[in-house]
Amino acid sequence: MTSESAAAAVSAADTWVVIPLYNEATVIAGVIRDLLAQFPHIVCIDDGSRDGSGEIARQAGARVVTHPINLGQGAALQTGFEYALERGAEFVVTFDADGQHRVEDAAAMLRRARAEDLAIVFGSRFLDDRTNPGFLKKVVLKTAVAVTNVTTRTKLTDAHNGLRVIRADALRQIKLRQDRMAHGTEIVVQLGRTGLPYAEHPVEVIYSEYSKAKGQSLLNSVNILVDLIIR
Repeated sequence: MTSESAAAAVSAADTWVVIPLYNEATVIAGVIRDLLAQFPHIVCIDDGSRDGSGEIARQAGARVVTHPINLGQGAALQTGFEYALERGAEFVVTFDADGQHRVEDAAAMLRRARAEDLAIVFGSRFLDDRTNPGFLKKVVLKTAVAVTNVTTRTKLTDAHNGLRVIRADALRQIKLRQDRMAHGTEIVVQLGRTGLPYAEHPVEVIYSEYSKAKGQSLLNSVNILVDLIIR
């Protein structure tokens, strides 16, 4: 670890990265190694994986909490939040397991939360031009944002981005009960109800062939919209 990385890790000593984990054996070790350069505390919630993902994550340096069966991403996040709070976390970073998020963006969001006294920082792929989701996917995601903003107390440009920074006082007010993609709206609703200060921060979402196959396809974006409409 370089001196710069060590200093960054120290500044994140009160922060836990929470990663919902389900069958990501081929990529999770790399995701954890990259995170450890700046975040010393990582917990993966192994949500019933069948490919050994949990053990790989543990060997890579993360703490691992195991759900014996697949309960869904919302349940995995809730388990991770409770785990982090029990260990005195002042901030939690939610981070996807498939390699689509950048560690640099997470670190910048944490710095902003501290500097501006923000309880929540939402990542947004639509605040700069680094992310290219494709025209149809962008239309669907923007529609989902519009629907979400109508039903929440927030005004966001990207309501279903898994990269977030959440302070402990906001985190204690979250009780996720939705399992499928609807948990993404549920967390925004609950964070909005806290009345605590929030902001969006520009981030890049990396659409690799792997991440598309794991759920970042156009069809998955449509599923998000369907979940919103039928809630």
